[in-house]
Amino acid sequence: MSKIELNVALFSKRLRLVYDAWNGAQNDDDYSSIADVDALLLAAGDPAGEDEPIRKGTAFQTWLLGFEFPSTFLMFQKNRLCILCSASKARILSQLQNSDSPVPIEFFVQAKAKEPPTDALPRFVEAYTSLNRAATLTKEQHSGKLVDDWKKAVSDAAQKPAVVDMAPAVASLLAAKDEEELKCIRTAANLTSTLLAHYIAPKLETILDREAKITHETFSTQIEARIGYGEGDKAKGPDMKVWSKGRALNDVDWASTEFCYPPIIQSQSTSTGYDLSPVAESSRDDISHKGVLLVSVGMRYRSYCANLGRSFIVDPSKEQEATYALLVALQTEILSRMKDGAISKELYQFALSYIKEKKPELESHFVKNIGHGMGMEFRDASYLLSPKNSRKMRTNMVFNLVLGFTGLEEDGKKYALQLVDTVLVGADKSTCLTTGVKSIKDTLFFLNQDEGDGQASKAPAKKAPALKNGANGNPSPVKNKTAGGKVLRNKTRSAAQQELIQSMAAKIAEHQRELHAKLHQEGLARFSEGGGGIGGKEGKGWKRFQSYKGEAGLPREVENLRIFVDRKAQTVVLPIHGFAVPFHINTIKNVSKNDEGEFTYLRVNFQTPGQLAGRKEDTPFEDPDATFIRSITYRSADGHRFDAISKQITDLKKEVNKREQQKKEMADVIEQDTLVEIKGRRPTKLPEVFVRPALDGKRLPGEVEIHQNGLRYQSPMGSQKIDILFSNVKHLFFQPCDHELLVIIHIHLRAPIMIGKKKAHDVQFYREASDVQFDETGNRKRKYRYGDEDELELEQQERKRRQMLNKEFKLFSEKIAEAATASIGEPLEVDIPFRELSFEGVPFRTNVRLQPTTECLVHLSDPPFLVVTLSDIEIASLERVQFGLKQFDMVLIFKDFTKPPLHINSIPSSQLDDVKNWLDSVDIPLSEGPVNLNWGPIMKTINEDPYEFFQQGGWSFLGGTAAGEESEADDDSDTESEFAVESDESESSESSEDESDYYDGSDASDDEGSGSDFGSEESEGDDWDELERKAAKADKKRAEAGRGHDSDDSDRPKKSAKPKPKANGKR
Repeated sequence: MSKIELNVALFSKRLRLVYDAWNGAQNDDDYSSIADVDALLLAAGDPAGEDEPIRKGTAFQTWLLGFEFPSTFLMFQKNRLCILCSASKARILSQLQNSDSPVPIEFFVQAKAKEPPTDALPRFVEAYTSLNRAATLTKEQHSGKLVDDWKKAVSDAAQKPAVVDMAPAVASLLAAKDEEELKCIRTAANLTSTLLAHYIAPKLETILDREAKITHETFSTQIEARIGYGEGDKAKGPDMKVWSKGRALNDVDWASTEFCYPPIIQSQSTSTGYDLSPVAESSRDDISHKGVLLVSVGMRYRSYCANLGRSFIVDPSKEQEATYALLVALQTEILSRMKDGAISKELYQFALSYIKEKKPELESHFVKNIGHGMGMEFRDASYLLSPKNSRKMRTNMVFNLVLGFTGLEEDGKKYALQLVDTVLVGADKSTCLTTGVKSIKDTLFFLNQDEGDGQASKAPAKKAPALKNGANGNPSPVKNKTAGGKVLRNKTRSAAQQELIQSMAAKIAEHQRELHAKLHQEGLARFSEGGGGIGGKEGKGWKRFQSYKGEAGLPREVENLRIFVDRKAQTVVLPIHGFAVPFHINTIKNVSKNDEGEFTYLRVNFQTPGQLAGRKEDTPFEDPDATFIRSITYRSADGHRFDAISKQITDLKKEVNKREQQKKEMADVIEQDTLVEIKGRRPTKLPEVFVRPALDGKRLPGEVEIHQNGLRYQSPMGSQKIDILFSNVKHLFFQPCDHELLVIIHIHLRAPIMIGKKKAHDVQFYREASDVQFDETGNRKRKYRYGDEDELELEQQERKRRQMLNKEFKLFSEKIAEAATASIGEPLEVDIPFRELSFEGVPFRTNVRLQPTTECLVHLSDPPFLVVTLSDIEIASLERVQFGLKQFDMVLIFKDFTKPPLHINSIPSSQLDDVKNWLDSVDIPLSEGPVNLNWGPIMKTINEDPYEFFQQGGWSFLGGTAAGEESEADDDSDTESEFAVESDESESSESSEDESDYYDGSDASDDEGSGSDFGSEESEGDDWDELERKAAKADKKRAEAGRGHDSDDSDRPKKSAKPKPKANGKR
């Protein structure tokens, strides 16, 4: 069985409290019920149903042991603690024997179901029946096999002890909370307050403002869904848009968070009338948009409860205002009197006398008690604040203070008011743990009806400044303050809604205009000096190559004057007029072979300037004005030899292209400095982690070490390691395992490094969060089989395991950041993805979840990883944004125009507002359009002359700002259609240019194996006349395009015109 760790020190402390209270019971009225008993018996049967409230016995057991142990009996005797339980529970509880317990602990271990019974139960019964007087929780009824066997054994015993109820004593033990308990209660109270202030109240205002038709039950369900719902793949996590606004809720264990009861919503239309008790239910009637609305919500965190209740009044009368104000004032008065030593019944009497003094007519409507004790039990009746309870309050007790009036009447209709809070008793006064939405201005709503034209005309001017955008892009309800409360409506619903939508769009549009104007100014300033092109020419120069140093270097095979392919020298030797002439493979464009009659023709095409049909027309030459041979043709009757030669040249060309491509890929790989290891002490380590990209060999976990100037991942094989210097770390991410299978530390590098034989921009260290592991050799589960009775322990263990993983990895990532900051002198911070802002998309080939962080947009869960630095983005273009389409695309253009834009496709249209709000919030200019643009030619045009691009309007062609020059509108459609037609060709051309200086001909054989072509669209054996005609046609095209650039008279699409992206982007 997996190890469940009990808090032994806390157990010892609380067990000592039990025995101290018991031993001093004669002098303390709170514990008088157990003063003269010989033992305290705490019985537990099968677990209670989920809908049942927590019993006092369960609360006592959980308080003492840290977990609930079903089918377990605890008997406290003066000289020992006896525990009757199963063998599996005994293994867990045996940890308590190492504690500093005030009495020895003795276990009575029962046999498993299929094993012969032990004498544990008879011995335990014998110890119990030998007592004269025992205390137990007499009002609690338990069920289960152990309980049945216990009852039978006790009933058959000849002698039985006298039994008294120890509920009052247990209640006193649990009433005063220690720091661990108060921490849980404060978290529960913060959760409840945050839910009220940032979801329930705004949502209720929206319902009233729009007169939305929604039932009490539906609204209650929506509130309940804020902590998540569903199971498995369909599970939805907590709504962080709400919880992120709360205080001290960063490290909440959501698996330990639940509602004490379904949120209660009541209004004037509730068929059963108003009910202030926590057992009331939200009915299926529609919420009334006038009168009083009561809201009650209670949340439990790690078994500890917090509760609050509020009253909202729409168009209140002066009487209702005064009555609610009385409740608020009464609560303030009671809090000042709830302190150490205060007596429950005296508090109630004070509240009643206060009502008599202020409003005597309300005395009969006041609640019969003003609250109760609270902890693990939602309602501890032993500490009921009623006129008959003489219990004293002590410091650090927690109460649910309930003030209210029932049976009130206004205009012939019954209503009730309530004000409920969770309060902590202090030495001098009590404080509210639940806060917010309590004052008159927050809870009284005034719907100003359109009684006259003058009032209606003033409404828009008042409303506009108050607009706020919600987290999902929808406008939140307008809050116009008046002396008495909030103005929710000054217009008709349709007019108000239209105004909200327009205002929201105007806000984003205004901000985007500012961003686009700033972007344009920065672009002009950036490229004003030099003004020339940046991309396409950079890094491209005339590269000298030499086949042989002289005639002596020619191979012997050339003596017979036959075509010879010299792979070693990367040269093709061609016989020309009795001479062996070598041609380096870089001078050859492609070869083609044609069969005509009994002869075979082999044609060799060379690289020459001005080849419009080719894809490498910008290839530089040492002297472009020199005379070039365009092609040379040979004829032979030996077709098999020409087949072999054609294949040899093709293979050599491919091999050279591949080598050039690899060289180009490795150009940005850096050679890191040496890692300086820490001396004098052991380095900080993170053990048992896997690395991606994976190292060669079997997949085994290694460890990460933090050294003086970097990190080292050491494989268990010993010989393999990965060193990462802090100076090469660009971003450091920590992704917790909440809703994920892995917990991750991810490092994005400034420059790639070699890992094995591959270059890597990212290195990731991770550990699996799941408890189930498999042996890769035998696929055998490496875990124990568990019984049904231990399901709770399993859930607790899984929850705790994930928490520990998150804590361990987060702590290690922070240590990395500290070490890096100390080493390089520049701050490096840990970036954590915001899952609540995530959206789905296809950046590569599969649909993944993309998560924004403070500085980046990332996908870290699976390779290939995506890390986009937000500061590197020039502009975002949203494409295929049309009504009726379920998805849209996003293109991110980088400030480095030589980098190809990043396409993120197939984002659900339902997330369009979220994406736009996020882009706007991080100050990234954005644009929208109904079609996809062809970014290959656009970026090529921009790179030719960026300054000219910005002078002619820059990114305004995308439609992100005001429309560009109207004079270009006439030929928009022609230009756009030309982009669309050429889309596939241009994109492949662009990617080809990125991959190699030569077009790879591996997929360009068009003649069904009869010839070899490296990508030329020109030659399939054309004769000289055909070539001349093509060249003349190309010259004519170029001349017309040049004229069209200076004149507006041409009707032809201007393919090479620089402002082409502008025209293409307009719609």
